[in-house]
Amino acid sequence: MAEKKLKVLAASSGGGHWEQLMAMRGAFEGCDIVFATTIPGLLAKYGIKDGLVLPDCSRDSITMSIRCFFSAFSIVIRHKPDVVISTGAAPGLFCLLAGKLTGKRTIWIDSVANVEKLSLSGKLAGHIATLWLTQWQHLSRPDGPHYAGAVL
Repeated sequence: MAEKKLKVLAASSGGGHWEQLMAMRGAFEGCDIVFATTIPGLLAKYGIKDGLVLPDCSRDSITMSIRCFFSAFSIVIRHKPDVVISTGAAPGLFCLLAGKLTGKRTIWIDSVANVEKLSLSGKLAGHIATLWLTQWQHLSRPDGPHYAGAVL
């Protein structure tokens, strides 16, 4: 009998968050993976045919944030991942929250750009993520986030 593939939802905003997620792409080999981002052109750029697009949002727009959360929740319900992973920003955080609310394992990797302190989304992820990581050793704490190396 064939072993069931781990279903992964990997989500992030565009830009550097997406670049870091793509740098980890090899780690998902052998998984049934769905990628989600906020910029449709990024999916095609990386040859991802079945990727999903989330509405972009930030803490400055409550309306777009609500829309993004419901879109993230819909994606998690529809695709039923075993694990939700994100490298950041609000859309990725909403995917993690949707995963947490539906009992999925969640992984947050805070952006390498956050050298001085965790991002706001990264701080909030600490309350949501099953595994909470930073890419800077000096930002790690015994209760999290933890340091396991840098993506870039």
